[in-house]
Amino acid sequence: MTDKDERTWTPDDAARQYGIREWGSGLFDVSDRGEVTVTVNGGASKHSVSLLDIVEALRQRELTMPVLLRVENHLDTAITQINEAFAQAIRSTGYGNVYRGVFPIKVNQQSHIIEEIARFGERYHHGLEAGSKAELLVAMAMLRDRDSLIVCNGYKDEEFVELGLRACQLGMPCIFVVETPEEMSLIIERSRKLGVEPMIGARLKLGTKVDGHWSEDSGDRSLFGLNTQQLIEAVDLLKAAGMLHCLRLVHFHLGSQIPNIQNIRAGIREACRYYIDLVEEGAPLGYLDIGGGLAVDYDGSSGGSQQSRNYSLQEYCVDVVEAIQESLDPEQIPHPIIVSESGRATVAYTSVLLFNILTVSKFEPGPLPEAPPEDAPDEVRNLAALVGSLSARNIQECYNDAVYYLESLRMQFKRGEIRLRMRSIGENYYLAVLQKIARLLPELDRVPMVLENLTEQLADIYYGNFSVFQSLPDFWAIGQTFPVMPIHRLDEEPTREAIIADLTCDCDGKIDRFAHPEGEKPTLRLHPVSVDNEYYLAVFLVGAYQETLGDLHNLFGDTNVASVRISGDGSFDVVHEMQGDTIADVLSYVEYEPDNLFRRFRNTAEKAVREGRISVAERQQMLGAFSESLRGYTYFER
Repeated sequence: MTDKDERTWTPDDAARQYGIREWGSGLFDVSDRGEVTVTVNGGASKHSVSLLDIVEALRQRELTMPVLLRVENHLDTAITQINEAFAQAIRSTGYGNVYRGVFPIKVNQQSHIIEEIARFGERYHHGLEAGSKAELLVAMAMLRDRDSLIVCNGYKDEEFVELGLRACQLGMPCIFVVETPEEMSLIIERSRKLGVEPMIGARLKLGTKVDGHWSEDSGDRSLFGLNTQQLIEAVDLLKAAGMLHCLRLVHFHLGSQIPNIQNIRAGIREACRYYIDLVEEGAPLGYLDIGGGLAVDYDGSSGGSQQSRNYSLQEYCVDVVEAIQESLDPEQIPHPIIVSESGRATVAYTSVLLFNILTVSKFEPGPLPEAPPEDAPDEVRNLAALVGSLSARNIQECYNDAVYYLESLRMQFKRGEIRLRMRSIGENYYLAVLQKIARLLPELDRVPMVLENLTEQLADIYYGNFSVFQSLPDFWAIGQTFPVMPIHRLDEEPTREAIIADLTCDCDGKIDRFAHPEGEKPTLRLHPVSVDNEYYLAVFLVGAYQETLGDLHNLFGDTNVASVRISGDGSFDVVHEMQGDTIADVLSYVEYEPDNLFRRFRNTAEKAVREGRISVAERQQMLGAFSESLRGYTYFER
């Protein structure tokens, strides 16, 4: 690279390189200093804070990497945007009712997230959705506003139903969404016993299919909801009990990430036909719950993949409102209260995983000797010759020869005909051939198929201080990609192609697919790493599902957590900080008793003293180190 090339690289180039201005949605950007910034709307103006400055503030508080950073402002922004967008759509179309949002607790169950949603969402009567007894207890305790809905999904036992009925007694609008006819019988029986009239909803199993990963949430084979026969059976149960007036809501859910707006319109139109016929059956209804599905544009492509969406928030809201109007107005049925359970879009932008790079493994040759050793076999000499003779004209031939010579050399090693040092020399020449081929590929009009993935095969491995399984479980489990990029040095051109490995010693413990507006990329362009300076990366849009789905692979526990709030003057406060799991914590999760482990180790050390292997002073040092490690962070500590 020339000096001129270095001078022409700018932070704007970095923004394009990583697509941050597309997937960042105005909430993240790159500053003139070459650092990723978090941006919030401070009313009349916007304010930005450097992520690197936040990292330094966390370091001063002894919150070491990795850290899950939550930006409270972004949570407030998401709640505001969806409520205001629906309000605008209702005004512009003349819709005859209101919108009520509910947040599904399962999307992010962390207490500070739910507390903030309940606190800030109160101005919009934003409620909570509970899919278990534990989540229902959270909703009952957190919500103070009596116009904020509690929507109870999932399968319900007697205790679940009684909890919801007690919420109704307290004046909370708690709606039971029925999944099976058996649940309807249970709700009827428990409500009679307690003398509390329930609010009941029916979850539909629509025929509408959707695009994307969550297509199985829709259609006849979807796991949840009532088919038409079961719905009629449930209605008849209510009629027989004289409780049809308790059927207040129609519910459906097509998936948490619906990339195509046409699927949403189709689902609403089908649900409205159910709504119309249930009204004709005598049910008062009044609520239409369209479930989740408002997608997050993870890659910034605005609809180019299933990890994106082909619509804006405003378009989504208008289409929802218009689809309901177009279906109900010809039947002269009053417009229902619109309920949605947009969890992913509410919290995805709130959380950022920050981690440092520990070391780098490179697939490039070391210094080459002037000539092969005198005792080198022909394969080593031929590989050395390829380095000098390789050109754009003979790339395919040289590659084929290099592969052949390398395989022959390795067979000789297996037979004991050459020693390890000679094999190392040959493999070094082989890497030199591949690296030279990679540099020549841009000169070709057509890249041979066998060489199309050569760049990925030669990519560096950057070892990150985190666990994919703990912090990014959807990446590993369902192929969800996330935006990843450095948070600093963006005024320098990144020159290394890389994938990222975690600490778990598992072949799946890596990030080798990266979200980008131009399409998913197999490698990420990064900067060379210096042993003297930390290099920080971030994974963005990880607020939905990732925090509570993680497992304890290799017993890496929860990371350190920090919440920040950015003020109107551009400053920020660390409003919440929580140390990650200690080694003792994660051991207790898998049924080890840390005190018992310490006693067993102490006995081992005492036996070594008796046998004369160690001194009493060394025993004390070992016991102190063991005890300190039990109290320590599960991740790498400098």
